[in-house]
Amino acid sequence: SPRLPVDSAPYGSMAASGAAAVALVQYVVLRGDLVRPPRSWPLGAVVAQGCHAALAAAHTHRQHPDTRAYLELGGAMRTVVLEAPDEAALTALAETLKQHSIDHEVWTEQPENTATCLALRPYPKDQVHQHLKKFKLLK
Repeated sequence: SPRLPVDSAPYGSMAASGAAAVALVQYVVLRGDLVRPPRSWPLGAVVAQGCHAALAAAHTHRQHPDTRAYLELGGAMRTVVLEAPDEAALTALAETLKQHSIDHEVWTEQPENTATCLALRPYPKDQVHQHLKKFKLLK
């Protein structure tokens, strides 16, 4: 994917102005089936999967201008948590993102070797939303 220089508009002045010219969003997609029988994972364990994936995506892509700008927003960071119905849907989404060169990280819980979550690096919403619109907000 193309990488913009750090001082490229609109990102160069975003943190200093406190207002994002382009709204950056980090999408996190968790498997909803993990909290339901037969798996019945504790809610905290599933939340931890989302945290792991979000941190992995931010760390892996920490030098990308969008990630840097997003992290500089502090309390104004926007994260959207969506639900994939199961592992097959999560895997299919990961493949779609890969085909479209969208930076993301899949979190695989060990020792079970189970894909539980994926997170995109922060992106302008309009660059990635079309690949995520079939997923509902996690409830």
